[in-house]
Amino acid sequence: MSDVQTYDQHGEAGFGDYVLLLKPRVMSLVVFTALVGLLVAPVHMNPVLAVASVLFIALGGGASGALNMWWDADIDIRMRRTRNRPVPSGKVEAREALAIGLALSLISVAMLSLVANLVAGALLAFTIFFYAVVYSMLLKRTTPQNIVIGGAAGAFPPMIGWACATGDVSLQSMLMFALIFMWTPPHFWSLALFMKDDYSNAGVPMLTVTHGRKSTRRHIMAYTVLLAPVSLAAGFTSIGGPVYLASAVVLNAIFLMGAWSIWHRDEAVAEADGYAVEKRVFKFSLLYLFLHFVALLAEAVLHAAGLGGW
Repeated sequence: MSDVQTYDQHGEAGFGDYVLLLKPRVMSLVVFTALVGLLVAPVHMNPVLAVASVLFIALGGGASGALNMWWDADIDIRMRRTRNRPVPSGKVEAREALAIGLALSLISVAMLSLVANLVAGALLAFTIFFYAVVYSMLLKRTTPQNIVIGGAAGAFPPMIGWACATGDVSLQSMLMFALIFMWTPPHFWSLALFMKDDYSNAGVPMLTVTHGRKSTRRHIMAYTVLLAPVSLAAGFTSIGGPVYLASAVVLNAIFLMGAWSIWHRDEAVAEADGYAVEKRVFKFSLLYLFLHFVALLAEAVLHAAGLGGW
């Protein structure tokens, strides 16, 4: 990270700037997948403790976001997508972001350990460490595998939610982890294709920069193919059932068709139409993950009513 004093202040930070510091879009995914992980678990938590657990998982996700913005401020300022974030824009000082990130990390881990259990607290602590240190500090600027390995950080929340309820890790929670882990590369690489020069300008070795755009298109196809059986596997466990499996089949078919289209796209044609296909696949990838977890939640409701499962 470059000198934390290089960012000029452009006025006092408002409440909204501190909210943005916690990456609310990412936090919303963390909250949702953690909540589903908690609700599909075979052990039911006290509702108050469940709400508190999800709140502290969200704070942990926000802590990761603040620490990431502190560390990445020097490259965020070079990218169109990130230059208006609170730290590179100068609205929040880098040292302040660091202090907020560390404070929220300690509070979220300690409180989750108290309201849920030590296993959940330890998983949250490891998730924050993995995102802030392993991904942000060690992987992001050194290897094109940054998204592949770093995707684990975003995959832990449903496992943490499951651990809040059960106090352990299981095949079911690992499959929810694997679903997000395998989904992350094609999701972010499709974004990288239409962000054009952002990553090269920032010196981030994204696959589009190190291996080229044609190779990135092949990788999107390969990972989408590998993702399909992972997502289907959960349908044959205690958290799955016909509703989930039918949803997964349809969603994977659509995602695979999108990945196929990206793979066979000519770069000149893609640029000429403003990367319309790549943008459409990226947007669908968000829906893909959301609907998988909605289907898991639907199965949990049906199970509770004695109607779900195999």
